[in-house]
Amino acid sequence: MEPEIETHISQHSSNTSFPRSGSGGGLLHEREVVRATGRDAISTFLDSHTCYSVLRASGKCVVFDTRIPIQLAFYALVEHDMQAAPLWDPSSCQFVGLLTVTDFIDVLRWYRRTGAEISSLATRSIADILSDSQILSTVLNRHIPRRGAPPNSINTNTSPLNHHRIFLSADSNTTLKHACMLLHKHSLDFLPIILPEDMRVLATITYTTILDHLVTNFREHRRLFDDTIYDLRIGTYHENVITVNQSQTLAEVLHTMHVNGLSAVPVLDEQNKVKAVYSRSDITFLATATDAEDALSNMDSTLESLLSQRRTDITTPDALHTCTARHTLQSIFEYFAQWKFNRLVVVDENEMCIGIVSARDLVAYFLDYS
Repeated sequence: MEPEIETHISQHSSNTSFPRSGSGGGLLHEREVVRATGRDAISTFLDSHTCYSVLRASGKCVVFDTRIPIQLAFYALVEHDMQAAPLWDPSSCQFVGLLTVTDFIDVLRWYRRTGAEISSLATRSIADILSDSQILSTVLNRHIPRRGAPPNSINTNTSPLNHHRIFLSADSNTTLKHACMLLHKHSLDFLPIILPEDMRVLATITYTTILDHLVTNFREHRRLFDDTIYDLRIGTYHENVITVNQSQTLAEVLHTMHVNGLSAVPVLDEQNKVKAVYSRSDITFLATATDAEDALSNMDSTLESLLSQRRTDITTPDALHTCTARHTLQSIFEYFAQWKFNRLVVVDENEMCIGIVSARDLVAYFLDYS
């Protein structure tokens, strides 16, 4: 359990419904004005800064030739501590998509489910895997998260962009607001940034990259962000939150995340208290495997056993970080500046999960996409 964030906590029950507008007279009007001012300030900032402004002074970018074995590409991503890399097709001399760590894990799920010979994966190229209609239509078929809707509701957005076949990017002169729009509109986790002069890939940015830039520049604007994240309706709460239990197998959890379009889920113990967060890109079950067959067997392991083997460094973006519904947006900014998390699990006084707030949710709030 993370130590509670130091902040001014308002008297707001985390078990109540969202507050109604139109009550409270002048005080409510003033609060609405301050909220609008904060959102406008950041929206204007995003519109006046380009993608180049969020790039690090020095860094590395990995690009994969689609002819190389997908297993080799996965090991390269892990070695370079990267989550995604653009794909280059030498026959057409252009970028054709993106490969992520999660994609390789999903391919392993397909081999496990179908009983296909896993030894063939060592020699199958990226192009071969991504042209396999059986794999593309199942484990690599993308599902859009049902943000703000019950888990069993029907998702009306049925045409997500397939990052395996379409290379969507932004050049370095693109505004951050437009980059956010691309990430949001196509429900992407990664956006490659290219140099327009020669189409060279400079980096791959995420919502976390953009949030880091915002926090750096607006960390001192305390009065603009003094409302609670719950009052601002930032995040997903109550019955809309999907969780898993630590007694479930990895295969079950990965399937749950895939069909719900989730990159991570809170993990609960037998008392339904938050134990951890499990990410689809977690490679613990691969790191502890001796070979490909062993990796497939590890998918039958429980989350509890895998979590006990996982690195517990809280500086990793997917480590468990918690807050309460009473924490202000400003306090979340401060916390992000320290830990650079991908998401926060919102808990009550009994350490029960009542919500989840992602970097995407925080950025989307300022663009009215939430």
